[in-house]
Amino acid sequence: MEDLKAASPSRLREIIRKGEFTGPTAGLAAGYAQANLVILPEELAFEFMLFIHRNPKPCPVLDVTDPGDPEPKLTAPGADIRQDLPKYRIYERGKLTAEVTNILKYWREDFVAFLIGCSFTFEAAFLKAGIPVRHIEEKKNVPMFITNIQCKEAGRFKGPMVVSMRPIPGRLIPKAVEITSRYKAVHGSPIHIGHPQSIGIKDINSPDFGDAVTIRKGELPVFWACGVTPQAVAMETKPSIMITHSPGHMFITDIKNEQLAEYY
Repeated sequence: MEDLKAASPSRLREIIRKGEFTGPTAGLAAGYAQANLVILPEELAFEFMLFIHRNPKPCPVLDVTDPGDPEPKLTAPGADIRQDLPKYRIYERGKLTAEVTNILKYWREDFVAFLIGCSFTFEAAFLKAGIPVRHIEEKKNVPMFITNIQCKEAGRFKGPMVVSMRPIPGRLIPKAVEITSRYKAVHGSPIHIGHPQSIGIKDINSPDFGDAVTIRKGELPVFWACGVTPQAVAMETKPSIMITHSPGHMFITDIKNEQLAEYY
């Protein structure tokens, strides 16, 4: 099988569009940024734009499409967000009603798509620095948890923040913080380290999204704000329809990871 880690973004999107790959995208198209997806009717788009403006940590916006246009012109010209992600989720009035591999039959002329930065983007820098990325090692989806941290409300949108977790050896945590602090466009530095119960996580081995991963001796769980947050918001605020990526099944952009890094 073709090496998807070395595939170009356009080639990987082509493979996904053909239905030949439907799994999590961590580690694929190495060197290129990945993105979360939120699609809403135009009547809700301004309120959601205000929500992500007020909550840049979990929802750093990379691109917004014109109403009815499925092409993300800034991040991947020529792509089609209706069929270029491995898996999508359909939320109707707060309930998950379907998980599909394309959304062609759901698409409407009033839909606006938001692409939100994804923490998979900084994982290449982790690997280069010798920081382990356990879900890649174990060929799993990254573990994600709904926290007790409330997002700032905007119009009808409100709800809890979702975080992703990576176990990091204690001696490497300062390096992980240093690296991710440069990537504000993809969640930036961690929001919490070491005490999951204090942010409302009862069982570190039972994620709300994704898969549990091994936490080894000498490692601490480190938590980053996560672009799955809008899905938790959808469950609470119950918009008529919200279409998202399936957690861990991201959109591959044409933007190189380092384009999103800030150097001081």
